[in-house]
Amino acid sequence: MHKLYLPILFVFFGVTAFAQTPDSLLKPSPVKTISNAEYDALLKGRDQYHMSLVADLNGYPSAQKALKYKKELDLSPTQTAALTKINTELQRKKVEMGGFIVKNEAKLDELFQSKKLTEGDILFFGNRSGLYYGELRNAILMAAYNTYKQLAPSQISKLKAFKNE
Repeated sequence: MHKLYLPILFVFFGVTAFAQTPDSLLKPSPVKTISNAEYDALLKGRDQYHMSLVADLNGYPSAQKALKYKKELDLSPTQTAALTKINTELQRKKVEMGGFIVKNEAKLDELFQSKKLTEGDILFFGNRSGLYYGELRNAILMAAYNTYKQLAPSQISKLKAFKNE
């Protein structure tokens, strides 16, 4: 009887010991204070932190969403051009600010790791971090505001009917 259980236990514990969690399969981030998902999102201009939520919840759509449904919204060529410009500039700004945020986090890590930082360094790079996140959020919210101004009330109502992306 024990001979039957022994191989089963070896298989069970062997599989368990070599099992990997999804987190362990992910590539580690080059900046240890930022997860790899955050790192990729920041450098690719994705809104990882839901900075547009206040606009979304109050009916200020993204240019990207409006452009996605341009046929359903019957956007004019002028609206399409304006929304494309808003979306392109926002994406550029998100990538730019994401790069700054990553560099700032790397510098903070470097300073702490070296054990040669000062209170002035902490204040400078801490405030700089807030500045970059603030500028990123302002760009996202301004794009939503400017998108709202480009659309007619009926188009905004139609857009609200589509699931949020």
